[in-house]
Amino acid sequence: MLAMAVIFINLALVAYTIGVWGEKLSGRLKPKHLVYFFSGLLFDGIGTSFMQQLNTSREINLHGITGAAALILMLIHAIWAAIVLWRKSEKQIQQFHKFSLMVWGLWLIPYLIGVALSIIK
Repeated sequence: MLAMAVIFINLALVAYTIGVWGEKLSGRLKPKHLVYFFSGLLFDGIGTSFMQQLNTSREINLHGITGAAALILMLIHAIWAAIVLWRKSEKQIQQFHKFSLMVWGLWLIPYLIGVALSIIK
């Protein structure tokens, strides 16, 4: 189960990174970026559910709090991206990468905490 959690969390990293940096490098939000955002969210959710099944102590810790916050931010980010594309506001489409980079950077915090915890154990 740990292997599945690690695979899905890393798939989330790859998908989300491709979406965010693809958007940044292209200079505009595109529907394909939205697919990567939702894919990253899905993979992260699956990986997180595997991790929760492994956590028998159910204690609240920094990794859990930042991870939950990151999932919520990813959901808000993906939904807002869909709204921006639907509205077709050129200014928002061209500037959405600022929000994307912020959410991606915040998402990296629980990811890196998880990596550090796996090294310590």
